[in-house]
Amino acid sequence: MNWFTRVRNSLGFGEEKKTSEKDLWIKCKSCQEMLFVQEFEDNLHVCPRCEHHGRLSADDRLAMLLDDGFEVLPQPQVTEDPLKFKDSKKYTDRLKAARANNPHDDAFSVGSGSIEGRPAVVGVQDFGFMGGSMGMAVGMAFCAGAERALTRKCAYIVVTAAGGARMQEGILSLMQMPRATVMTRRLKAAGLPYIVVLTDPTTGGVTASYAMLGDIHIAEPGALIGFAGQRVIQDTIREQLPEGFQRAEYLHKHGMVDMVVHRKELKEALAGVISYLQPRAAA
Repeated sequence: MNWFTRVRNSLGFGEEKKTSEKDLWIKCKSCQEMLFVQEFEDNLHVCPRCEHHGRLSADDRLAMLLDDGFEVLPQPQVTEDPLKFKDSKKYTDRLKAARANNPHDDAFSVGSGSIEGRPAVVGVQDFGFMGGSMGMAVGMAFCAGAERALTRKCAYIVVTAAGGARMQEGILSLMQMPRATVMTRRLKAAGLPYIVVLTDPTTGGVTASYAMLGDIHIAEPGALIGFAGQRVIQDTIREQLPEGFQRAEYLHKHGMVDMVVHRKELKEALAGVISYLQPRAAA
């Protein structure tokens, strides 16, 4: 160590800064305004300038919707990499990378508790885990959440955010579509509410299955909701699609979504829907 380095370190210049500009600021993906991270997080990850709804982690979403003291169900154990899949990376390596940046083992987490005092089970897809893609673990977790709702005789609420089925699991990922559909039918047969909250983005096999089978569909403002991408559709039908196509407001206008609800009003709205749909106990 030369004399310049010793002097520099003794004055504190050699220490890493605890915070940086990247830690303090974030750019809104819609209006491009620079926002204080703390302000953005305090506002439920909604831009205070343009009301763009950013993506939430599963833990943040559960904490936002459920009352204090809820239980997080354990992640179901499934066979990993059953096809020994490899593209530019091994599937096992992709899973390790996703888990290194996420507190949960896969993209679907379930919380059991209450919403403003009303019993509820809430399943949340996290787009931050491999794009929220639906594989066997997601399908099993969805079914586990439905089973808990059946046991508790309460509403099951699912918050979707996914790019579709997980291609690394091939046909096994697609089998989660009928599996989840069967569970929604069991909830219906038991007379229990099944409510879907569509967030940005909800696409592919998730849209083609449990995301569109709810008794009530609630969407967050501006959420992208669809099966195939807009460019694929345009290239197929050879026509220009209307402005706002596949966005929550367009789908609400055309009857595919029942309500578009701001994130800060979502918990209250869900509590009201549960009160309306939940079967009354016999007197």
